[in-house]
Amino acid sequence: MDKNMLLATLAIIVGFALLVWSADKFVEGAAASANYAGMPPLLIGMIVVGFGTSAPEMVVSAMAAMEGNPALALGNALGSNIVNITLILGVTAIIAPIAVHSSIIRKELPILLIITAVIGAMLWNHQIGVVEAWGLIGGFLLLIGWSIWSALRSKGDPLEQEFDKEISTIAITLKAALFWLIVGLALLIASSRILVWGAVEIAQQLGVSDLLIGLTIVALGTSLPELATSIMAARKGEHDIVVGNIVGSNMFNSLAVIGIAGIIEPITNIGAEVFWRDWTSMLFVTALLMLLAVRFGKSQSINRAEGTLLLLCYLGYNTYLLYGAL
Repeated sequence: MDKNMLLATLAIIVGFALLVWSADKFVEGAAASANYAGMPPLLIGMIVVGFGTSAPEMVVSAMAAMEGNPALALGNALGSNIVNITLILGVTAIIAPIAVHSSIIRKELPILLIITAVIGAMLWNHQIGVVEAWGLIGGFLLLIGWSIWSALRSKGDPLEQEFDKEISTIAITLKAALFWLIVGLALLIASSRILVWGAVEIAQQLGVSDLLIGLTIVALGTSLPELATSIMAARKGEHDIVVGNIVGSNMFNSLAVIGIAGIIEPITNIGAEVFWRDWTSMLFVTALLMLLAVRFGKSQSINRAEGTLLLLCYLGYNTYLLYGAL
């Protein structure tokens, strides 16, 4: 292994480790600050925690776009959505079957499917221009508005009870909360810059596309905060938080992450495989989650067999990517 490859590999390892740690501190600081400001627990959970766990995807994709690698940014967003549903929900359901009772999540799932369809329509002509990117940001602002409206109207929802329980465990002072909010964000930016450099360098050394690196290595790494959050929540019996965070994160990735990257640097010259392979895979696993959600009313859970099916989808997709690269 030459010096550049060794440095790039080290950059990815250090970048991932710092990214996961700083994301956790950033979300903790943001949630505690919002709690001190008197924000309702459900609103904190849906917006601050739910979208905050996608901060790594947003910062990494923004950095990639700023450095002239918009394909890596797009791959990170699409790949993270696939990882969230297949790997994270799959592993979590295998560890402990996920029972879901929240009506809010049932309302969010169709919205996620519609957003996924909109992304497909944009990718049909193999590019996402500035106007389309601003459209995604507009959709994200509408989503924030809907989340606030839904949170304020859904008193007594099981998701509210779980977030109330979770947020009450964050025992830090306001000064510490603001400190970690600022420092966590700064470290997120620094670790993302290190990670993007390492990922692009490895892509060039191996002769593979930035898109492929974004879909695989970067997507997995930026989804680690969601994985950690989901496993811990499932072990505490906070199952609505598990699915709620995944659905919220995927909506954030599709709208804000791709939108911000597209505004910074239009995503052009996208290969046809992005639509037929990557977006189609994202649509398939999103629709599969919808089908499993239909059973929530009957079985009230995603069981271990269904978790195994989701995990097999993740392994199958990445095997196909690896086969194509080789």
